[in-house]
Amino acid sequence: MLKRYLKSALIIGSITFLVACGSSEATTGDTENGDSEKTKIMFGATTGPYSDMVNEAIKPLLEEKGYEVENREFTDYVQPNNALANGDLDANLFQHTVYLESFAEENNLELTNLLAVPTAPMGLYSNKFDSLEDIEDGSTIAIANDPTNLARTLGVLADAGLIEVNGDVDPLRVSVKDITANPKNLKLPEVEAGQLARLVENEDAAAVPGNFALAADFDLTAALILEDMPEQFRNVVAVNTSDADAQFVQDIKEVIESEEFEAIIDEKFKGFGKPGWMEK
Repeated sequence: MLKRYLKSALIIGSITFLVACGSSEATTGDTENGDSEKTKIMFGATTGPYSDMVNEAIKPLLEEKGYEVENREFTDYVQPNNALANGDLDANLFQHTVYLESFAEENNLELTNLLAVPTAPMGLYSNKFDSLEDIEDGSTIAIANDPTNLARTLGVLADAGLIEVNGDVDPLRVSVKDITANPKNLKLPEVEAGQLARLVENEDAAAVPGNFALAADFDLTAALILEDMPEQFRNVVAVNTSDADAQFVQDIKEVIESEEFEAIIDEKFKGFGKPGWMEK
């Protein structure tokens, strides 16, 4: 009887040990959210060129590293950050630094800018003129009416030598009242930024932000001049601050900084302005 009891106890103990080992093994294999264990990355991007950038450049390079990558598309600028903050996304790509910092502060979110990516710049487009030199005295150039895009537009026109602005004013806060010289007597009607692309047909020229130019199927390289974009207006990959040092985040950064990524940008995203770190 004692032998039978001991034998049963040994069998039960062995089964318990094996089950425990199997359970531990499964947990380790299934721990997808651990820094070194994570195998799936959920990206988020707005529909258009930045979703394309995830799908055509970031995703395949991460998959070469062994990750499974899914890209969720959004049609607004609110949900991608909320989804990132609540853990539905691991990273997103759709916004510039100014918007990210403002949104995070207003909504009390801990989000971090990982690094900037090539971004579609504002451009001066015209169906009438083939070059800046062709722009005639008294021409009409439609410009944005919101403060941020207006300041950027005036910077583009100043870089083109079409106007001069007060150098004592913050370049990101310049307005039409800060124009100090307009040698060609240009007319500069201010309109909503989303309408500028269609005004290329009706006006002599229009300064169109990159996202609206791409939405209208413009060839960025056909612009009379493209913006020398301020770094804070380049789109960035954002992650949760708590994940900033995670291995999967470092791998995202590594693939974006790779020569392979830049080669894809050069081939498929012509006209996109490269961030300062990429030009070094």
